[in-house]
Amino acid sequence: MKTDLQLQQDVMAELKWEPAVHAAQIGVEVKHGVVTLAGEVGSYTEKWNAERAAQRVSGVKALAIELKVKLSAIGQRSDAEIAESAKNILAWSSPLPAETIKVMAENGWLTLSGDVEWQYQRQDAADSVRKLSGVTGVSNQIAIKPSLSATVVKSDIEAALKRRAVADAKTIAVDVSGGDVTLTGTVHSWAERELATRSAWGTAGVRNVVDRMSLVY
Repeated sequence: MKTDLQLQQDVMAELKWEPAVHAAQIGVEVKHGVVTLAGEVGSYTEKWNAERAAQRVSGVKALAIELKVKLSAIGQRSDAEIAESAKNILAWSSPLPAETIKVMAENGWLTLSGDVEWQYQRQDAADSVRKLSGVTGVSNQIAIKPSLSATVVKSDIEAALKRRAVADAKTIAVDVSGGDVTLTGTVHSWAERELATRSAWGTAGVRNVVDRMSLVY
């Protein structure tokens, strides 16, 4: 098991290795395996990439994000401009009807709402607007319509975990209530954890995934 100092050094090294992040502007603190990222970044995309970089490091038990997005004068835009750009890019890049997803912008923070049938559609919508100029954050409140029985959803998720060769598939329990899925058990890395949650989200009818899995190193 890594010490807090080793973990801090590894996270700092990963941030420096990530080309989309200005690591010198980000402070890293670690206590009992919980990593805190603090400082200022120039865009929401950079903040997101910093979070992802920290999650890639083995030994990270949890993340606390205290990063603030400070836009340059060139990057600042009105909420009306941001909302219009978001609607346009969703219309251009998404196969969904334009009226399916609603957009609201407040102080640069985008909130997406509406209903879709699949998690990938929900995720694609957030990915499409994340890099827009002037955006300081994205709240993805798009809901997923449940379409299958709990038994079918549970069976599909368990099959996906085995099919994708998740090493900890046998130690992960899947509980389904309506379209809500709860994953419990143990995994041995963030990568395994992410693969398990992606397998759950990739099942038709799943509208919410609760991750209660424990990381065991």
